[in-house]
Amino acid sequence: MTDFSRRRFFKTATLPVGGLAGLAALGPAAAAAPAPEPASPPADPAALRWLDGTPPALMLGATLGLPWPRGQHRPGQAFHALDTQGRPLPLQTWPLATWPDGSLKWTAHAFPAGADLGAAPAVRAGPGAAAAGARVSVQELADAVVIDTGVIRVRLPRQGAQLIRGIERDGRELLGGCTLVAQADDRPDALQGPVTQTAFESRITRLTVEQAGPVRAVVKVDGTHRSAAGREWLPFTVRFYGYAGAESLRVMHSFVFDGDEQRDFLRGIGLRFDVPLRDALYDRHVRFAGEAGGLWAEGVRNLTGLRRDAGAAVREAQLAGRATPPLEQWGAQVRKLQHRIPAWGDYTLSQLSADGFQIRKRTKPGHGWIPAAFGRRAPGSGYIGGASGGVAFGLRDFWQRHPTQLDIRNAHTDAAQVTLWMHAPDAPAMDLRFYHDGLGMQTHEQELEGLEITYEDYEQGFGTPMGIARSSEITLWALAATPTRERLVQMAAAVQAPPQLAAHPQRYLAAGVFGRLWSLPDRSTPARRQIEDRLDFLFDFYKNEVEQRHWYGFWDYGDLRHTYDADRHEWRYDVGGYAWDNSELSPDLWLWYAYLRSGRADIFRFAEAMVRHTSEVDIYHAGRFQGLGTRHNVQHWGCSAKQARISTAAYRRFYYYLTADERVGDIMREVLSADGKMDAVDPVRKIAGRVDKGPWPARIGFGTDWGSIVANVLTEWERTGDPRWRDKLLRGMRGIAAMPHGFFTGSGGYEPTGPNEGAFHNVSGERISASHLSAVFGAVEMMAELVALIDEPAFTAAWLQYCELYNAPREQQVRALGAPHGGGNVLSVGHSRLTAYAAAYKRDPALARRAWREFLADRSAAQPLRTTRIAGPLALNPVDEAPWISTNDTAQWGLAAIQNLALVGEHLEG
Repeated sequence: MTDFSRRRFFKTATLPVGGLAGLAALGPAAAAAPAPEPASPPADPAALRWLDGTPPALMLGATLGLPWPRGQHRPGQAFHALDTQGRPLPLQTWPLATWPDGSLKWTAHAFPAGADLGAAPAVRAGPGAAAAGARVSVQELADAVVIDTGVIRVRLPRQGAQLIRGIERDGRELLGGCTLVAQADDRPDALQGPVTQTAFESRITRLTVEQAGPVRAVVKVDGTHRSAAGREWLPFTVRFYGYAGAESLRVMHSFVFDGDEQRDFLRGIGLRFDVPLRDALYDRHVRFAGEAGGLWAEGVRNLTGLRRDAGAAVREAQLAGRATPPLEQWGAQVRKLQHRIPAWGDYTLSQLSADGFQIRKRTKPGHGWIPAAFGRRAPGSGYIGGASGGVAFGLRDFWQRHPTQLDIRNAHTDAAQVTLWMHAPDAPAMDLRFYHDGLGMQTHEQELEGLEITYEDYEQGFGTPMGIARSSEITLWALAATPTRERLVQMAAAVQAPPQLAAHPQRYLAAGVFGRLWSLPDRSTPARRQIEDRLDFLFDFYKNEVEQRHWYGFWDYGDLRHTYDADRHEWRYDVGGYAWDNSELSPDLWLWYAYLRSGRADIFRFAEAMVRHTSEVDIYHAGRFQGLGTRHNVQHWGCSAKQARISTAAYRRFYYYLTADERVGDIMREVLSADGKMDAVDPVRKIAGRVDKGPWPARIGFGTDWGSIVANVLTEWERTGDPRWRDKLLRGMRGIAAMPHGFFTGSGGYEPTGPNEGAFHNVSGERISASHLSAVFGAVEMMAELVALIDEPAFTAAWLQYCELYNAPREQQVRALGAPHGGGNVLSVGHSRLTAYAAAYKRDPALARRAWREFLADRSAAQPLRTTRIAGPLALNPVDEAPWISTNDTAQWGLAAIQNLALVGEHLEG
C-alpha cells in the first residue's frame, strides 16, 4: 500500500473558519480565528463568577486559571483585577501554559483573603491602579522559612520532625509543634495473634519555596515518616499556602503507601499540633461542627446545668465563647466551688462510616470516656482555645472519606494537643492485601480464563498497593479569640466547599482551549433538547448513585462503579473487572466537558473529587509500576493491567488549568516517564499473536498507549515551552504518518528516551489492525489538540482517515485499506464523534449525517429517562435503579453527544 499521506482523498483540507455547528478551527492554519459568538455572554467578557453562585461568607484567598486565545498576550503581560464596582484589587499572576507561538494560553491569578471582590470581579490585561491591602511575604532564614500574611506569621523549619514550629498572631504563639504522625500494625487484627503497633513521626528531607507573594505564598515540604527504631516509609509532600491578609493557613497533604501490604497495616495517619492555652478553664472553649449548620459547643469547665447558678451573664458568655464576667459577679456558691466542677481535657469526634459520627470526652487519661453527642455526617471542623485566642481547624471531605477522626487532648493543661486524623485510628487498620488467592491461576492461559468469567485481568504479584497515594486538604486558623458560633459554621462550610472563582463557559469556549470539541447547551429544537435532557439525566443519576450506593471511603471516594447487576439490584462491586471504574472509557473527560459547557458547580465538585481519587489512588507514584495506572477492578490497585491509559494527564489537565493546583501539576509531571515502562509492563503481553517490538526498546499501540503519552508530553510542552517535548510529539506524529496504514497499522516499535525519543518504527509490515479501545481513553481529544497545534499535514491525513473509516461500512474499509480494519462495530456510538470530527474538518455534510445516524443508533436512547424504585426484601435499602445504564456507555455517549453537537450540530434533524 502507498503512503496514505500522498493519496488524493486525504490531501489536507482547507480549514473551516466558523466550521460546522460553530467549530472555530480544527487545524493550526486557523488556530487564531475568532471563536463562535457565545450564547448569552456576560455583559463584561472579563467578568468572573463564583462557582457556587454567590460571593463566599468567608474569603480565605482564591486562585483560578484563565484561558486566553492564541496570540492575544505575550509572556510577561501584566494583568490587573477589579472588583464588581470597578475598584482595584490586589492580584498575583503567573503563567500556566503557552500556545506554540509562545503566547499565553493559561494564566493563574490569586486574590487575597478578606477582600470584597463582589459577585463579578474581573481580570484584565495591562497595568492597573495600585490596590491597597495586605501583602504576604516569605523570609528565608538559615534554619527556617517564615510566611507573614500580615495577620499571622508561620515559621516552617527546614529540617527535623516539626513541619510548623509555630504560628504567631500579634506577637503571641497560637499554634506550635506541628508534625505528621502515623500508626501501623503488623497484623490486620488480633484474631491472627498479638498485634504490635508502631508509631511514626515526620522527618523533613527538603523544603522549597515555590511562591513568595505578594498575594500568595507557597512552601513545599517533602519528607518521610520515621519510627523510633529508625524505619522510614510513607513519603509525604505537604504544601503550605498563605494568602495576603489571611488568618488561616491552607495545608495540602499527600502521602504514598510504600509498604508491604502483607505486614504493614496502616491504622492512622494525621496532622498533629499544640495549642497553648492561657485562659481559665471556664474560659476555654471546645467546638465541633455538625450537620446543617449545627455546632457542638462546650467549655472545658462547664458552668451550665449546675445545682447552683453562676448567673445568666456568666452562662451566656461561656456559651457564646466570650470571657465570662469577673468572678465577683458570679453566683456566690459557684464562685466558691467552681474548682469542684470537672474539667474535661480530652475530646474525640470519630466518623467511622458515612452515616454516623460520635463525640466522646473524658477528664484525662486513666479515666473513662463518656459519650457526649451523636450525629450523621460531620463536616470535619473544630476549635480549641479561649477568650484570648485559639485554633480552628478543618479537614475537607471528612465524612465522605471515612474513617476520619478529630482529637483534642490535654485541654485542661497549659497546651492542648490536636490531631486531625485523615484515617482514624479508632477504625480497623487498613488491609490492602489482594482480595483472593489467585484461584489456581499460574499461566497466562489460565489468567485469560479468569478474564473470560469475571472480566478480571489477574496476574500474581500485580495487585499491589505499593506506590498508591492519597491527598487531603486541611485548613488551620490562628484566631485572636473564640469565634462566634455563626462564624465557626461559616468556617466549616468553607473547608468543605472552598470558595472557587471561575470564568463563564463562554470565555473558555472563545479561548479555543481543550480542542474545540464542545459547545454551549442548546435546546432550540426537539432533537437537541432530547440530547441535552439525557446529558443532564445521566449526570444527575450518577450524582445520586454516589449517595444511595454510598460510594464513600478513604480510598474509594471520587470513583464510580463500572457495571450494574440487575439481578442483585446492585453494582457489581465484587465481580472482577466490573467493580470500580478507574477512569475506564473516560468518565473524567465526560464530566469536565460537561462542566465547561454548563458551568454547573455540582459537576465541578463531582469531577474534582474524581481527579483527587483517580490521580492518587489509581496511579502508582513509586515502585515498579511508577507512572502507570491500574485498570478497573474490585480493588483500585487489583488489576494486573498497569497502563498509561489510566494515569494519563488527559484526565487531570482540566483541573490543573482551571485551578492552578500544584499537586495535580506534580502528578502530571510524574507520569512523563510512563512510556519508559511499556516494555517491562507490556499492556498486551497476554495476547496471542501480538506484534513483536523488533530491535526497538518497546512496542506501543497508537491509541490507548500513544494517545496517553501525547497528553503527558503535550501538557509538559504547554507548561514549559521546552521544544524537547514538541519534538518528541513530532517524531511520533511523523512515525505514524509514515506507517503503511497510518493509525490502522495499530502499533509500532518505539523509542521512549534518547536522542530520537518519541520515534516510531514499523514492526508490523503491511498488517492492518484496529481496536475499539484505541480512541476512547482521551485519544480523540488529544489528537484534536495536536492537529490544531502542530501543522503536520501527513499526520492530520492519518487521523482523518482513522476517524472516517473506523465506523465506515466494511466495503469502504476494504476500498481504502485493502481489508477491513478488524476493530468490529463495538462502541460505534462513542466512535460517531470521530466521524463527526472528519465531517467538520472536511466540511462534508454527508459524513456529518452519517455521524448522527451512528449516534442515534444507540438502542439505550429509547429508554425513558426515569428510574425504578426497588424496595422491600429485593434490596437491603430502597434504591432507585436504571439497569440499562453503565459507566462505559455513559461516558462514551456523553462525550459523543457533546462533541457531535459542537462539530455537526446543524446536521441534526428534528
